[in-house]
Order: sequence, then C-alpha cells, then structure tokens
Amino acid sequence: MFGINDWGIILAYLLAVCCLLFSIWWGITHWNKDYKSDSEEKTMDEYKHDDKQ
Repeated sequence: MFGINDWGIILAYLLAVCCLLFSIWWGITHWNKDYKSDSEEKTMDEYKHDDKQ
C-alpha cells in the first residue's frame, strides 16, 4: 500500500488523518461560539458594587 510495508507507519498516517478530520469537525461545530472568560462574566452591577467597597 503506497510502498509502505510497516503497520506502524500506516497506523501513524491513519491517526494523523483522523486528527485532521476531528479538528475540522470541531472547528465547524464550534464556529463563532460566544465563550466568555471569567473577567467578561461580571455584569455592570457587579462592577458598580465593587467600586462602592
């Protein structure tokens, strides 16, 4: 198969292709999701409360 006779090499190529396909799937399914960091989760009321103390 493609001049490669060692199963370890074939397995490495298959795993690389699987990782590629998984990363493409992950990128498409998580495209433009709104993930907020901890600092962005505070509301304006919490900031105002923090300033009063």
